[in-house]
Amino acid sequence: MKSAIKILAVLVALFCTAGCNQKPRVAAPPPPVVSVIQPVQREVVEWDEYIGRLESPATVEIRARVSGYLDKVHFKEGKEVKKGDLLFTIDPRPYQAEYDRAEAEHQRAESQAELANDDAERAKRLIATKAISEEDFDTKAKTYTSSLAAVRSSKATLDSAKLNLEFTEIHSPIDGRIGRALVTEGNLISGGVSGTGTTLLTTIVSLDPLYLYGDADERAILKYIHLSQEGKRVSARDEIIPAEMGLSDETGFPHKGYMDFVDNRVDPTTGTMRARGVFSNEDHRLSPGFFARIRIPGSGKYPALLIPDRGLGSDQAQKFVYVVDAEKKIEFRPVKIGPMIDGLRIVKEGLKPGEQVVVEGLMRVRPGVVVDAKPFETK
Repeated sequence: MKSAIKILAVLVALFCTAGCNQKPRVAAPPPPVVSVIQPVQREVVEWDEYIGRLESPATVEIRARVSGYLDKVHFKEGKEVKKGDLLFTIDPRPYQAEYDRAEAEHQRAESQAELANDDAERAKRLIATKAISEEDFDTKAKTYTSSLAAVRSSKATLDSAKLNLEFTEIHSPIDGRIGRALVTEGNLISGGVSGTGTTLLTTIVSLDPLYLYGDADERAILKYIHLSQEGKRVSARDEIIPAEMGLSDETGFPHKGYMDFVDNRVDPTTGTMRARGVFSNEDHRLSPGFFARIRIPGSGKYPALLIPDRGLGSDQAQKFVYVVDAEKKIEFRPVKIGPMIDGLRIVKEGLKPGEQVVVEGLMRVRPGVVVDAKPFETK
């Protein structure tokens, strides 16, 4: 009995010793959860962006064609005016008097011409019967011819006086927005048809459409030439191409227009060439002088893969993505990227259609790690 108890005690001690030497098993951590997305496949056009300034197609300096004292200003400064609206009135009285004098002189010349015509007709009948000498006949005929010239001269003087009288009223030559009156009522202004030394009264700018001028550098110009030669993109010199514009307080390029002009030479001082876009301004919200962003097609259409920018990683200058392969392992993939299109980044090289690109959880994975890939859900 005692021997059996001793054997049992030895077995218990051996069992305890073996149990104490065994280490507990640690459960393997679950694979990291990542969100993946397949690249979007579609045809895209790359856009080139530039900075430009809005300008009015028509800017008119309002100057007087006749001199005199400014009698009345008829417009409200800074407001829109229509073509033909009365803007200024110059004291018309001196020009009205000149017109009346010219009109009377013209009437006198016409009366003298009628009298000379009667004398000439009478002389024509008398010369047929030898009742007057040929010298008298020639005098009557030449007098009539001279009186006709006097009528034409007086008519020209009358027309000039009429024009000067009309020029005392200055009307808007275009539709647009007028500036401030640079001369107030009662001041003497200088006029003239040549414009030299004439007084500037105000300015008017047209509002619809507006031009946007921008400058492209030589590298961009050469790129457009090569694209046109290869048939990938039409030249703005040959056809109208689309253009889009955004103001400094706007996101994206909400204003749609087109390019209608490319300059004929590169500016040697800046190495750039000027081009012009045309944009509608029906609501007159835009004003000449605004800075704006403009973009134009910088390539032809081509098939591309696009991913969200959040799926890109950077290794110094190298961009890369993590791709989940068929074995659910992470694969490091260097890529060559392009510009943003509608919030997505073009990937030109390094990806294939249908691959699973990690867009969330990049910091939790490394190449070769097995992951639990979940479809990316947009919020």
